[in-house]
This record gives sequence, C-alpha cells and structure tokens, in this order.
Amino acid sequence: MFQLPLDSADAARRNLRSLFLLRNLLIIAELLIILVTLFGVGVPLETDPLLGIIAMTVALNCLTWFRLQHERPVTEWELFGHLCLDAVGITSLLYFAGGATNPMAWFLLLPLIITATVLPQQFTWLMMLLTCGCYTLLIFHFHPLPALPVMEVKDTRLLPPEEIEGRRFELHAFGTWVGFVFSAGLVAYFVVEMANTLRERERRLAEIREQALRDEQVIALGTLAAGAAHEMGTPLGTMAILLQELLEDYDRPEDRSLRQRLLIFKDQIERCKNALAVMSASAGHARAEGGHREQVRRYLEYLVGQWRQQRPGARLKLQLNGGPEEAALLAEQTLTHALLNILNNAAEVSTEPVLLQARWNHAWLDLAIIDCGPGITPDLREVLGRRPVASKKRGLGVGLFLAYATVERLGGEILMEPMPDQGTCTRIRLPLLTPDEEDSHD
Repeated sequence: MFQLPLDSADAARRNLRSLFLLRNLLIIAELLIILVTLFGVGVPLETDPLLGIIAMTVALNCLTWFRLQHERPVTEWELFGHLCLDAVGITSLLYFAGGATNPMAWFLLLPLIITATVLPQQFTWLMMLLTCGCYTLLIFHFHPLPALPVMEVKDTRLLPPEEIEGRRFELHAFGTWVGFVFSAGLVAYFVVEMANTLRERERRLAEIREQALRDEQVIALGTLAAGAAHEMGTPLGTMAILLQELLEDYDRPEDRSLRQRLLIFKDQIERCKNALAVMSASAGHARAEGGHREQVRRYLEYLVGQWRQQRPGARLKLQLNGGPEEAALLAEQTLTHALLNILNNAAEVSTEPVLLQARWNHAWLDLAIIDCGPGITPDLREVLGRRPVASKKRGLGVGLFLAYATVERLGGEILMEPMPDQGTCTRIRLPLLTPDEEDSHD
C-alpha cells in the first residue's frame, strides 16, 4: 500500500528487464538447437553466420544490462526498438537456416506477442507489419537447409525415397514441437509477468485517481471549515466579551450560583473557539499541519486524557502492550482530532466500555479501537474512507472521512472490520519517526 506509483516509465523498465532475461533464454535455446542439429541430427549448418548473429545478440544484451543500471527513464519507444532488433535478429538466424521452411520460423511471433501485451496498439500494428514483412521475405530469400543424410550407417545401402520423406517429416515435426514447447513456456512465464506489470500499473493509477478525488473533497471541506470558522469567530468573540462583563457585574457572594452558570457558558465558548481554531489550522492557517516529536506512550496518555475531558461520562479501557520507550511519532493536531473522532464514534454506539489497545516497535504503531455496538455492514465497509457516509444519528460522517484522509496522508492505514460476536474493531497503523526524521523535528 505504501509503494510508489508505478508509472509508464517504471513499467517500461520492468518490461525491459524481463526482455533482457527472455533474450538470455533465447540465446541459450538457439545454441542448443544448433548443437542438436549439427551433432544430433547430423545436418551441416552454416555455423559462422549463425554464431556471428548470436554474438551480436549477446552484445545487444550486454548493452541492455548496462542500460538498466542507469536511472534515466525507459520510454515505450525504446522498449519497442529493442523488440524490433529482436525480430530482425530472429529473421537473420532463420535466413541462414532454411527461412520459412524452418520449423522454428514462428519464433517471429514472440516479439509481436510481447508488443501486443505491454505496449499501446500503435506499436502492435507496427510490429505486425515488421514481422509479416520479415516472414514474407523469408519465403522467397533464404539459404536452404542442407539435405538430410540418406545413407544408413550399418550397411551403407541407400534409403528408399518414402523413408527419406518420413525422416524429413519426423524432423520437421520434432522441430515444430520444440518450438511450440519453448514458445508456450515463454508465453506462460514472461508474457504473463509483463501483463501483471501492466495490470499493477493500472491498479495503482486507479488508486491515485481515487486519492486525488478524495483530496479534492478534503480541500472542499477545508474551505468550508475556514469559511465557517471566520463567520462564527465574531459572534463567539462578542459572546465572550459580554460574559466577561457579566462576571464582573455579578461578583457579589449572593451571585455565586449565577456566576457558576456563567463560568460554564464561558468554558463552552472557549471549547467552541478552540474547535474553530483547529478548523482554521486544518484549512491552512497558522496552526496547520504543525507537528512535533512525541514519545508514543506519552502521546497515547495525552490522547486518552483529552478524550476523557471531552467525554467525562464515557468509559474507556486502555491497554498498552509495551514497546521501545524511545519510539516517537509526529504528533499533529489533525492526527489527534482524527483519533478523538474515532473514539467518539465508538463511544456513541458501544454498550460496554471502549477498548483501546496499542502496541509498537521502532517502525510502526498499531492501534485497535474495539466497541460493542451494532457493527458495520459489508456495503458500508466498502465505502468508508472514500466519501462521507450519511448517518441518521451522527450527521454526514465527515469526521470519519477526514480521519481516514489524515491517517493515510501520514503514511498509515486504517481498517474497520466487524467483530465475530458484536461490535466493530478499528485498526490503525501509523509510521513512527526514524532517527533522521526525529532530528529534523527536534
């Protein structure tokens, strides 16, 4: 989930690496075929040009290996050029080995299959024209294969014509079988591997598009929050001034009961002002995105303390399963409010105390928030975090949507799943600061 997006340059590089391995196998297969033909079947081939072509293929593969060591992006046209050179190399080998009459002639389909699998359609049509032209050329121009030996080794009598033809057919059938098995193996492994690379790229692009859509929604909500904070800031400030004047006017001992009520109003107005300040911070104002280094245990204790202040009547069980004391995270205000929102949602539906479990190591903090509520349906689970989910009791579900966005923005992940008996378990994984990151936040 935390890998970098696989763009077209990355996919082309991976495909070129697969082509490099495939070309190595082709070189080995070509050498084996030449050896079997020379010493197994006894057909004298023109080995000099064949070995020369294979040597050039080896040189091309060495250049490909050096190319893969450089970070410069591999383009689709570059990959297509490699495939064209492979098609020309196969055609050259066939030219000196019987042309279209060679049972291995359909090796020319391999560059076309790979092109159709990993490159856009325009490249497929160009490769089709190239391979068809090469095959047509091999029909009319080629070096014929030498005639098969027609003398038996035992008694040196001539073989009858029908037996000679039978041997030729058996040789052609055997060569076709070898070519089929080899090509089928290449398609089953390398072409499928390249297709998987392409599908992985498409999947990650879909995730990026979904993330961009969610970011747009978050920006829209942030803009709305900034506007609401600006509009509500003035009346709240006015109310705070009036309350302060009332507290100064009613400062007598007999006004103690009224003063206590006014102080409650003042505390609630301060909470509203703090909430508006956080909304402004999340929208890009003074306190936005500000984070500091905090030890994991201390941060969790602070989080629970904040939540208990907001919900004094709610019950919570905290289980800290230990971990390195020096482990630290980036304590952002938006992260704190995201976790508080999830705890609030759990407390509102749970009939029993909410359970917060935490364990961590040097790299990750794993949280589990377990409630005893009605749980979540599979349909709801599919859309959580992707868009705000309307709720009759808790509004539009904007808080949970923003909680997902905050956790994933920090490089973590969040998952809500139903418990076997009753309730919901919200699992949150957050990355911890590495020593280098800790130095940058000190």
